[in-house]
Amino acid sequence: MKGKQLLTIVVALVLTACENTTFRSSVPTRPVQLSINTAAGMYVHFVRENIGAYVVVDKDGYHFNGQTLPLTGTDYYGFAGVVIYVDNNNNYSAFDLCCPHCVSQLHPCEVDGCFAVCPQCGEQYDLSFGYGIPTKGFSREALRKYTTLYSYPRLTIKD
Repeated sequence: MKGKQLLTIVVALVLTACENTTFRSSVPTRPVQLSINTAAGMYVHFVRENIGAYVVVDKDGYHFNGQTLPLTGTDYYGFAGVVIYVDNNNNYSAFDLCCPHCVSQLHPCEVDGCFAVCPQCGEQYDLSFGYGIPTKGFSREALRKYTTLYSYPRLTIKD
């Protein structure tokens, strides 16, 4: 009898000791819904073969190669803005520009080559392989990543 009681206690402890392993980003959840026609206008060079190309979307609109287009009524750009990046695997990746270490909407990361750099803490997040991982500084958390769906010529970003 004691063996069964001990086994029951051990099983109960193991089951209750497990923590929830679902990852939760430090960056607050905000809606993301963006759409780019890669065959028209200023986006004709924003193709998957153009590794390192990126579009930044924030409250002021879509920014690409020194040009800006306004947001539409159905566009949502996350917490601090979104960078859409053509990574080294010729895929589109999208990340919130909020540094998970600082969590500031007022000071979004700035794109510098293949890095998103936080202007407050200096953390660099590597965008080159589509992960947004921290490479320098204090952060232990990657940038919040969004889903990219591409069906020529339409690129859609959503949360």
